[in-house]
Amino acid sequence: MSLSRIVMRLARNPGTEFAGGDDHRGYALTAPLTEDGHIDEGAYAKVKGACSVRRFAPDEDAVDGRLNKRGTRWFFDYDDEDVADDEPLHRLGEHRFALGEYVTVTDEDGRPLTYKVMQVEPVPQ
Repeated sequence: MSLSRIVMRLARNPGTEFAGGDDHRGYALTAPLTEDGHIDEGAYAKVKGACSVRRFAPDEDAVDGRLNKRGTRWFFDYDDEDVADDEPLHRLGEHRFALGEYVTVTDEDGRPLTYKVMQVEPVPQ
């Protein structure tokens, strides 16, 4: 089992201030993937502590957190004590992390925003 580094950048989001997208906003995620690019839930249970996320944007400091799962709900968690900072991932278990694919993340303001997978590579061991 190996981990992958996945970089997602803000895609076009009509009706928001990010209508044209923003390559400088996004997430770098470390998680186990199956051969076809889906989150490997069995492997995740074994390496949960190594599954991290970094949110980046030009107008704020990068924020580090972790990929977490509660029931069938996946989310980015930045503080164990505070659920208000959680960023849910829409149907993450069904998404394929491959170049050009899209993932929806609900931001800290409760807005669902679309991100495009721009990079997927193995994490060196």
